[in-house]
Amino acid sequence: IFNLMSQYIYFSLNGQIYFTDKAITLADIIDYFNYKDSLLVLELNQLVSNKDKWQQTFIHNQDKLEIVSIVGGG
Repeated sequence: IFNLMSQYIYFSLNGQIYFTDKAITLADIIDYFNYKDSLLVLELNQLVSNKDKWQQTFIHNQDKLEIVSIVGGG
């Protein structure tokens, strides 16, 4: 039996579940959700991800991402 769901990649972002049928990188996610990459910390599977590797780091099934935006103020 062909399982249609097996062609999707499921991942969580800040506790919310998302899925895609395309190969996407961390940079793609930053762009898609309109984050300002200079003002955030990105954690992939409980490890802080180096910004220099976001273009080359692809999302895999069941990855867990946490993105924290840094907000300045006084």
